[in-house]
Amino acid sequence: MACRAPNGQIVLQVEAVEKTWIGRQKWLKYPFLRGSLALIDSMALGSRALKFASNIQLDPAFQPIVPGADGEAASAAQTQVTPATEPDAGSPSKRVQEGAIVLTLLVSFAMGIGIFVYLPNLAAEWASRATGHKDGTFINLIAELLKAVVFFGYIWVLGQVKEIREIFKYHGAEHKAINTLEADQPLELGYCKQQTRLHPRCGTSFAIIVLILGLIVFTFVPRYPVTGHQGKNMFLDVTVRVLLTIVILPLISGIAYELLRIAGKFRNQGVVNFFFKPGIWSQFLTTREPEPGQIEVALTALKAVIAAEESGKVESEVPVVIDATPIAVPS
Repeated sequence: MACRAPNGQIVLQVEAVEKTWIGRQKWLKYPFLRGSLALIDSMALGSRALKFASNIQLDPAFQPIVPGADGEAASAAQTQVTPATEPDAGSPSKRVQEGAIVLTLLVSFAMGIGIFVYLPNLAAEWASRATGHKDGTFINLIAELLKAVVFFGYIWVLGQVKEIREIFKYHGAEHKAINTLEADQPLELGYCKQQTRLHPRCGTSFAIIVLILGLIVFTFVPRYPVTGHQGKNMFLDVTVRVLLTIVILPLISGIAYELLRIAGKFRNQGVVNFFFKPGIWSQFLTTREPEPGQIEVALTALKAVIAAEESGKVESEVPVVIDATPIAVPS
């Protein structure tokens, strides 16, 4: 994990993925199971990365230096302060952190199911009852199309927020760094800037594949699996439908993940590119063209990953400063 501190320094922390509980579950790494692993693990790691970045932004050691006498004193103090290390595994504070991450994942999952699954199904069910249209397959199709509308609408609205646009720039920087590596070019700013901000193995592409597979599969899954017909209680029918979706979703995500790996492996094949174009196009919503400073952060993180993989060990699991020249800001 690497982030740009308020004073301009780049702060890096490296640790093995296998340290996480999910990373230690070898049975989750088999084909068609690892899709669910990737989804859960990315959410967990994302939560930890956000916490890490937030701590760096608030740490007094990384605040901008103000020129002048006071600024010099602040600079001197700044060189003496080191970031706090992560709590030891098994310590009460570490367990609290892990519990907070689990709680965040559960709340995020519940909100995701509510917004992207329950609401579209509820709207489709309500529309069918209002119009008297009781064809389950047609209602399913409407629900799946509404899911896509809600998904793209949600991303578009997020993209209008200034802070989120900055995050999307870092997303683009990440893709440029990976594309530079996979093009066998030096991991330098000049080469990285020339790369596209789109990548076939992006999480956005994963979500699009899940949406498309869901449209194909859920449209033809019986709408009312228990009673076989539309019941009097609309909310009960929708709840049963959502529970059925949750049961089937891991299988769909597993298939989507394997397809995404194929897309990455054969990214230069015309036929493969044609079928995965929707996922690539969707990244115009979730990425922005990054600034040079954001690309530097992405390259710092990627170089650290490569060094750890080549050596087979992590040199340090505490935050370290890569760019040790703080940026002075005008008073």
